[in-house]
Amino acid sequence: MKRRYSELKSNLPHLKFSPFLAIKIKIKEGYTGSDLKDDLMAGLIVALVAIPLGMALAIASGAPPESGLYTVIIGGGLVALLGGSRFQVTGPTAAFVVILAPIVGKFGLGGLLFAGMLAGILLVVMGLLKLGQFIQFIPYPVTTGFTSGIAVVIATIQLKDFFGLKVAQMPDHYFGRIQALWDARNTFAPTELGVGLTTLFILLLWPKINKKIPAPILALGSVTIGTFLLSKYFPDISISTIGNRFHFHTFNGEGNGIPQTLPVINLPWNFKDPSGYSFSFNFESIRLLMPSAFAIAMLGAIESLLSAVVADGMAKTKHDPDSELMALGIGNIICPFFGGIAATGAIARTATNIRFGAKSPFASIFHAIFTLFAILVFAPYVSYLPMAAMAALLILVAYNMSEIKHFGHILKAAPLSDVWVLLICFGLTVAFDMVTGVSVGVMLAALLFMKRMANLTSVKLTSGGSSVSSAVSIPPEIVVYKIEGPLFFGAAEKASQVLTQITDDIKAVIFDLSDVPVLDVTGLVALESAINKICTKKRNVFLVGIRAQPQTLIDRSDILRDHRIGTSRSISEAVDQARHLMVSFQAVEAD
Repeated sequence: MKRRYSELKSNLPHLKFSPFLAIKIKIKEGYTGSDLKDDLMAGLIVALVAIPLGMALAIASGAPPESGLYTVIIGGGLVALLGGSRFQVTGPTAAFVVILAPIVGKFGLGGLLFAGMLAGILLVVMGLLKLGQFIQFIPYPVTTGFTSGIAVVIATIQLKDFFGLKVAQMPDHYFGRIQALWDARNTFAPTELGVGLTTLFILLLWPKINKKIPAPILALGSVTIGTFLLSKYFPDISISTIGNRFHFHTFNGEGNGIPQTLPVINLPWNFKDPSGYSFSFNFESIRLLMPSAFAIAMLGAIESLLSAVVADGMAKTKHDPDSELMALGIGNIICPFFGGIAATGAIARTATNIRFGAKSPFASIFHAIFTLFAILVFAPYVSYLPMAAMAALLILVAYNMSEIKHFGHILKAAPLSDVWVLLICFGLTVAFDMVTGVSVGVMLAALLFMKRMANLTSVKLTSGGSSVSSAVSIPPEIVVYKIEGPLFFGAAEKASQVLTQITDDIKAVIFDLSDVPVLDVTGLVALESAINKICTKKRNVFLVGIRAQPQTLIDRSDILRDHRIGTSRSISEAVDQARHLMVSFQAVEAD
């Protein structure tokens, strides 16, 4: 029992957090003035991309636009400072929209921020338990399925502002949203559509002309100036903007758009949305929000570590997944105290960071500082940003994250079982939510994997009078069962069906386990059951070529305590032992 306890204790993960890991590694390598200049330029470019995206994603999630900017500032700065990825850029992402929007509808902004804080705590626990490495085991059809499903939902939500539809209350479920949009078709506004199409056109065209200036800045800036002039000279034209959609309250009074102040610290559950919804902080609220918090944590971990892997591939670096999870968790715990929503690694912004010459995590820290500077200087001008332009930006983001090419490639080239996993995960994500899609997708993928692994396990019977090799012949009274492949719960039943086919004239059974790399408790029980049936007929059993992992499990069991069960290093040795026992038994019977 003491040995078993010590084994369990030694197998527990060593709880450790290495803050500032990526920064310490870079400083140890050397950080020069040239590196600082490159980081400043990369941080500025990424900030220009992150500012409109942060506001757009916050609005799509049901939060005020400044919440997205506060997420960029607090989350982006903290995770870069504490994390284990050199080039990761953290902030609000499109994938979170489908999780966060329903929370706002049920619990208000305070509930949304509190759910993000709970998710941060879960992420810290995941990092402490060193679960970062297990994210890689989520199957590709599952990640592609739920990512594509999220993209469809995001694009659908943006149709309201893109077409200027008047929808009183957007339902939480996809088909309800489609019905609400269809019912509001008569409220379609051509001017809003014109703004959206113009923005989309510039977003698509500009990268083909010039890649140095981010397309979102040029597109949104141009359209904002254009709509401002249009409204000034044609007052009868009404265009929905951040200014006439969102209002804020500060110590200095009220205003439109976003406040031109530093983020204010407050308890997450005390933040109120524009409608004045107040969140009740109690155990019941925690219980109701925990599934959403778990979904935020899982999606945040998946997307952040995937982004870090992409960054490693682009920059030839190596990140520490557990340090990154810990930093992400801390960022998500602190963000809500400043009104920030859930944050995770953003693949597109991380790629932009690398492409524009970032040399260290300081580039991501600078992008947060530049965002704060933009709020303090340019906040009044943000109120003129059209909602249709923001919708166009998110429609393009949804298209880019939909992975249409990868989706089509799986449909064309993957086994039928993987295609079904993809389609089911995609369909459930769209029709219900990401949690349902991922849960069912992972379960189906796991079951299919177990089936494939079980098919790799085979049992070959060598009957008496045959030869297993040119040097070893098997006497008629002995049979050899050779098990090939992992003997686990998915394959145990298949193996045990063959193990019971033994006639009465057999005196000894040899199990060749040399090709069994893994044995689990179900396989062990199946093996024990077969051996017990064999031994009831006064037969001897020999286990041959046991590998390290199966040997550990067998040693913990009671199999080898029976004197009729032995172990051998080879089949020839087991045959010799079986012959010796049969001769001894015959001598005893003769006496």
